[in-house]
Amino acid sequence: MRSSHLPPPASFSAALVATIIGFGGTVALVVQAGQALGASPSQIISMLAALAIGIGATGAVLSWRLKMPVVLAWSTPGAALLAATTAGYDWATAVGAFVLAGLMMVLTGLIPVLGRLAGRIPSGIAAGMLAGVLLPFCLKLFQALPLDMVLIASLVAVFLGFRRLAPVWAVPAVLVVAFTVLAVRGQLALPLDNGLFTRLDPTMPHLDWKAAIGLAVPLYLVTLASQNLPGLVVLKNAGYAPPANRLIFWGGLTSTLMAPFGAHGVNLAAITAAICTDADAHPDAAQRWKVGVIYGLLYLCVAAFIPPLAQLFMDMPPHILASITGLALIAPLTGALITVFTHEKGREAAILTFVATASGLALFGVGSAFWGLVAGFAALLVLRRN
Repeated sequence: MRSSHLPPPASFSAALVATIIGFGGTVALVVQAGQALGASPSQIISMLAALAIGIGATGAVLSWRLKMPVVLAWSTPGAALLAATTAGYDWATAVGAFVLAGLMMVLTGLIPVLGRLAGRIPSGIAAGMLAGVLLPFCLKLFQALPLDMVLIASLVAVFLGFRRLAPVWAVPAVLVVAFTVLAVRGQLALPLDNGLFTRLDPTMPHLDWKAAIGLAVPLYLVTLASQNLPGLVVLKNAGYAPPANRLIFWGGLTSTLMAPFGAHGVNLAAITAAICTDADAHPDAAQRWKVGVIYGLLYLCVAAFIPPLAQLFMDMPPHILASITGLALIAPLTGALITVFTHEKGREAAILTFVATASGLALFGVGSAFWGLVAGFAALLVLRRN
């Protein structure tokens, strides 16, 4: 290949930055999600590896085929939903819910009317559920403060400093400081107990109606509303005409196929997509698809070395892990709350969704995210009738 056909250095740097931010920004949350669902260390490693493989392989192929930078990510709000569940699902049942959520996304991509119906879900209701899922994690940031006041206060200071100067680097900077301090203290060992290279650990999905209602449906809705739809907007704002149904279909199919290995959701990215679709990544919009391919290949490289990366977080003191997760979710919580309070029409319904979800309510083995949706839609129905 002639050198003139190679992307400029900025394309490689943009893809690298997006990979670091996409993986490092919320990997702590995915680890917490696996731990909350009773996954073993090998299953958490498999979960992260399956997500990285799905993100890398599907994103690279779609970018090449569609000639646009299709940047994928795991479902951050979905991981928060899993980590916050109080319904007591085991890992096999959770994997069954991952399969169902992926199949619902596949149907949304295949049947246009389903996509249109899903798109009509009131934004306040969807944002209220998301905010209710995220709030407990952000509260744990300050609940953990008395356990290690100096380090956690320092992490907050680093986070705020970078949010002012270079917002996208805020969470990676927090990770660097946390790992450095823990290493100096001797609280962080060389993470090679699970080997260097990735091994996938499949789990037979167990289908359960309670998990289907309380986990799969909220996971599907929050991923569609908070990941796929904003991801489509990013591509449109960059001047592309993304085939929405095809992208949603392939994300759902990838999620379904990788679910037995622990992947909870592969979908369109928003923040990292904005980095890869920017003119700085490649001056020629028609050639910018190559940035998506590079991003995908970098994720496949990360997927090969998941065990030491995952073990860094699994061995971290729980209160430090909770603090990093809380800081990583400040920005998503802010965006969700803005949506909840922006639209006066239906605001009460959105707030009811928010507080019911944040309450951690679990009835009949079904988690609070579902009951938050029930409360919100019921309130919306009553208020609209009046």
